[in-house]
Amino acid sequence: MTPLSDPPAVSSYAERTARIVPGLRDLHRMTGVLLAERAPANARILVLGAGGGLELKAFAEMQPGWHFEGVDPSAEMLELARKTLGPEAAHVRLHEGYIDSAPKGPFDGATCLLTLHFLPPAERLKTLQEIHLRLKPGAPLVVAQHSFPSEDTVRDRWLARNAAFAAASGVPVAQAKGSIAAIKERLPVLSPQQDVDLLREAGFTDIDLFYNAFTFKGWIAHRP
Repeated sequence: MTPLSDPPAVSSYAERTARIVPGLRDLHRMTGVLLAERAPANARILVLGAGGGLELKAFAEMQPGWHFEGVDPSAEMLELARKTLGPEAAHVRLHEGYIDSAPKGPFDGATCLLTLHFLPPAERLKTLQEIHLRLKPGAPLVVAQHSFPSEDTVRDRWLARNAAFAAASGVPVAQAKGSIAAIKERLPVLSPQQDVDLLREAGFTDIDLFYNAFTFKGWIAHRP
């Protein structure tokens, strides 16, 4: 995973992501609702891939008593998170790095949104295992990422639909179509079954799909 540091890409992150991820703000709210099923009023939550601060801000506004540890490899994206959070930054500590840079916890819940699809399977499994180690028994993990079948015709059909959504949301058509090849060439995307299998291998149980939007899928899982 290469940290995002290009200034134009960083400055346009929020607007761009909202255009290519269906229901982005609803995804954040749904994640907050799912965490709150088990997290107490004074919960400590780990947010991996926290750069930009969009989900952190949503969670903090939903749960004023929660405290957050946000981790991201990009210093520029963490700075954007600070600006995005505004007054809510008082509830957040940010850490530059990967999962190994995250505090040991234990946490009442964790999230990893729009991040795991950048990691090859072995690194993805290690990341999930390290999150598992940092959670309290019974604590939830919410993940969401690109996830689609590997068969060429099925994969291409869903990528085309995803590109059409981006174009309908205002992304230039050529750029939207170009994303199809970029995702196929650069992202080690797994199938939904492979994603669930990795969560199980990392030690998680009670795995439920809660979000299914073109090429994006989201699951809630729990540490036993």
